[in-house]
Amino acid sequence: MGAVVADDGPSGVKAPDGGWGWAVLFGCFIITGFSYAFPKAVSVFFKELIREFGIGYSDTAWISSILLAMLYGTGPLCSVCVNRFGCRPVMLVGGLFASMGMVIASFCTSIVQVYLTAGVITGLGLALNFQPSLIMLNRYFDKRRPLANGLSAAGSPVFLCALSPLGQILQHEYGWRGGFLILGGMLLNCCVCGALMRPLEPPKKSEATKEPAEKKVKKKLLDFSVFKDGGFVIYTLAASIMVLGLFVPPVFVVSYAKDLGYQDTKAAFLLTILGFIDIFARPICGMVAGLKWVRPRCVYLFSFAMIFNGFTDLMGSMSVDYGGLVVFCIFFGISYGMVGALQFEVLMAIVGTQKFSSAIGLVLLAEAMAVLIGPPSAGKLLDATGRYMFVFIIAGIEVTTSALVLALGNFFCIKKKSEEPHTKEEAAEREELNKCEDKTPEDAKVDSIEVEQFLKDEPEKNGEVVTNPETCV
Repeated sequence: MGAVVADDGPSGVKAPDGGWGWAVLFGCFIITGFSYAFPKAVSVFFKELIREFGIGYSDTAWISSILLAMLYGTGPLCSVCVNRFGCRPVMLVGGLFASMGMVIASFCTSIVQVYLTAGVITGLGLALNFQPSLIMLNRYFDKRRPLANGLSAAGSPVFLCALSPLGQILQHEYGWRGGFLILGGMLLNCCVCGALMRPLEPPKKSEATKEPAEKKVKKKLLDFSVFKDGGFVIYTLAASIMVLGLFVPPVFVVSYAKDLGYQDTKAAFLLTILGFIDIFARPICGMVAGLKWVRPRCVYLFSFAMIFNGFTDLMGSMSVDYGGLVVFCIFFGISYGMVGALQFEVLMAIVGTQKFSSAIGLVLLAEAMAVLIGPPSAGKLLDATGRYMFVFIIAGIEVTTSALVLALGNFFCIKKKSEEPHTKEEAAEREELNKCEDKTPEDAKVDSIEVEQFLKDEPEKNGEVVTNPETCV
């Protein structure tokens, strides 16, 4: 998802929609799992960090926010690295960074050091893996792309189901320091996934003819012309509002259950329930989005998913016991999975495949600030009020607002914009037809005489039709 135009892959290669693409999909599944589940799974260590450093909820929430902000905000940096070295080397280095950050964090003596290690370094490493992996996935899949995106996005809930209880066990057995050290070792698997990203090779015949064109494209890292597209601007605005509240409930739901008096293991099990539902929601939603009737209308399906998610947050604010939180996690898992499976597919439908690599990097960069301030702001609100109800209400309002912005903007702006080029093309075609119809019979006779004379003079060339401006009627 890095903003890479130059590294779009050889243009002469058709997406195989299978073959080695399934190995790439598996690697993307693992990377997506670590990238999205890790900031949420780290939240099980927040209680220990609060006792260790004597800080508040908002201070610990910065760890998840920095991780997500690095994941979202390093699109331009990833684009330069991928363009210069390719996807596979960047992912190998990213895996080392992700592991190194968590290992160093296990030796930290202040929360600021944890921000720099577990937040910045690990977040950068995950970003260097996540964005190139999705670039490779979109190269290997075309017709099956909605399904492939849904399956790869399912890595997030699968890993959330595993990492959340695992983190709780590690914290209980080895403390937060030992848990960070072991998780750092697990992140080395990102290097293995990077090794799976075999680049597609262009046809040998077309290498000589396409080298000059590829060299010219490499000079352009970011295509800022996407901002001229009203649909892209509306999507970016809606997505930025959405992420203000999208990641807040998963970060705070465990602490919510603990404050209600439930055991740590029982509270952490809520994330497992959420992730288990999310596992099935993402691939199923990807299959639905790939249907012929639904795929052109994915924007509205995405808007419905966001409204569903925001409404779930509002209902979750009324939970007063463990049963209510379980119901909330079930419906949140469904809506959250739908959002995760559709967000990048919708963006590609709006901007097209040619500008997708630039558009996604710019969108993530715009979302980075919202991701950075979302959970900490919710933590400040929690510290001030002491009630989780207000945190969930604000998150629900933000996500619902983003859905309305996208749906209404698409209906009034994007749809009209997409119709304009068609009307212009139709008008141009009509003008050409009118010109042809305006020709006098004498002109038509002259044209037919010229064609007959050319056919007599020009010998047949193996049955091929030769056209040039003089003979085109």
